[in-house]
Amino acid sequence: MAVVSIRHLTTYRYRKPVAFGEHRMMFRPLQAFDQRLLSASVTVSPDPELLRHIQDVSGACVGVARFDAPADRLVFDSRARVEHTVHTSFEFETRDARVGVDSLYDAGDHTELAISLNRTHSDSGEVAQWARRFVPAGGDVAVSTVLIEMTHAIRAEFAYALRLRGGPQSPAETLALRSGSCRDFAVLMMDAARSLGIAARFVSGYIYSSSPKSGGKSGGRTGGGHTHAWMRAYVPGCGWMDFDPTNGIVGNLDLIRVAVVADPRLALPLWGSFDGEAEDYVGMDVEVDLSVEDAAAAQPPFPLRVAQAG
Repeated sequence: MAVVSIRHLTTYRYRKPVAFGEHRMMFRPLQAFDQRLLSASVTVSPDPELLRHIQDVSGACVGVARFDAPADRLVFDSRARVEHTVHTSFEFETRDARVGVDSLYDAGDHTELAISLNRTHSDSGEVAQWARRFVPAGGDVAVSTVLIEMTHAIRAEFAYALRLRGGPQSPAETLALRSGSCRDFAVLMMDAARSLGIAARFVSGYIYSSSPKSGGKSGGRTGGGHTHAWMRAYVPGCGWMDFDPTNGIVGNLDLIRVAVVADPRLALPLWGSFDGEAEDYVGMDVEVDLSVEDAAAAQPPFPLRVAQAG
């Protein structure tokens, strides 16, 4: 178990004061049995007219800010502390639910998982063909085995390319390029898993390194220093399990979830608008820093709070 401190600082810069439309932020880690939120706050500058939090359709916490005064700078400073417990075991995987049979899930589970089973990208069959390489010809194989091998194959065979802007590539494009960002690899693995009848979802969150040599800093992991993306798959008997093909991680080791969604477009960390000319926008700076505290020194849970600069 580790206690992880997270700071996510985003600054928008403009040439002159502009008016801001509504902004929505998705920074706060999810509450779950393997990650317990000890404290969370967000400071927004300039002061918003309204700052509230809602729970979206996926269960993620979304902050909503509205503004009544123009400014040439807009800053979101999110801080959180999370008690994180590693969960990697497939000990209770259902042995008769195997890839290569008619269906992995019973009728009730299949209904609930339907949106996570539907493929949303069209191609010429290349993604499904690539996915079939992980299933023995004429046989069947454990769900976990397929997903573990797929995770490691992407890590070994594809080149990572940092890309901070834009949506994910299509799975077929990532296959053709043999390179991509963390969100590209997550979307490729999701689509490949779904082609085999495995329910999969996109995850947005943070990554750190539990290695003593790293001092807990995320720089020890590919994709550290920014928000990170990976995927979850529903393994019968085990439930939802994390798989990070960018780093070859199986299970939730060093991964802290903020949003788990069927469609990556629903997991943007921050989005909003401003009223001005296009040339008024100068740029955006993002800093994400994670550090690991001594779990024995962790304090009891603090009440969640929302702070405004003032």
